Amino acid sequence: MIHKVVPDAEAALAGVANGMTLMLGGFGLCGIPENAIAELLRLGVNNLTCISNNAGVDDFGIGKLLQTKQVRKMIASYVGENAEFERQLLSGELAVELIPQGTLAERCRAGGAGIPAFYTPAGYGTEVGEGKESREFNGKMYLLETALRADFALVKAWRGDTAGNLVYRGTARNFNPMMATAGVITVAEVEELVPAGELDPNHIHTPGIFVQRIFQGQGYEKRIEQRTVSQI
Repeated sequence: MIHKVVPDAEAALAGVANGMTLMLGGFGLCGIPENAIAELLRLGVNNLTCISNNAGVDDFGIGKLLQTKQVRKMIASYVGENAEFERQLLSGELAVELIPQGTLAERCRAGGAGIPAFYTPAGYGTEVGEGKESREFNGKMYLLETALRADFALVKAWRGDTAGNLVYRGTARNFNPMMATAGVITVAEVEELVPAGELDPNHIHTPGIFVQRIFQGQGYEKRIEQRTVSQI
């Protein structure tokens, strides 16, 4: 069996270089690869294109990479909680491609499945569709969207085994599974790393064949983006 376990984020991100395209899994502040992001900060790599559902907040997640000006372009769906992102966008310092959330998920999934492009009705007749090919199917107009791939896909799972099989928990299952399939090199950080064979095959969300490197992370903050509490 191929040995996929590496000791830490430093070993896992070996080969990440300036100008690369990275996918970063998670949804909001949930299920994001916190250890990998910390290592990107330490490495100081820049001119990055980051593909992620969102850009974190100013002092957490991808927001930290924006603070240090390491990101050249963001390909994302939702960025409303990040003031520095807004500042860099309006000043022209950051290139941004905003994509409907479902379209972003499917572009990542298509990249992992080897599908070069697909048609979707989302965004037709809006700025999202400007410059894109469109076609009518059964009386409805659709846009042609291309697949997304990355040099490195950085994902976070609840549990993983030494063969790279991954299990996500709750909202962390958003974007991580499809991004895990779409990286030339996929790095998984997990909260708990167990021996191969310990995970129930019926509960595995990402098969290990998609994962090249895996390590057990540490020090997760697990922040809540917006806390709503009952007045009762």
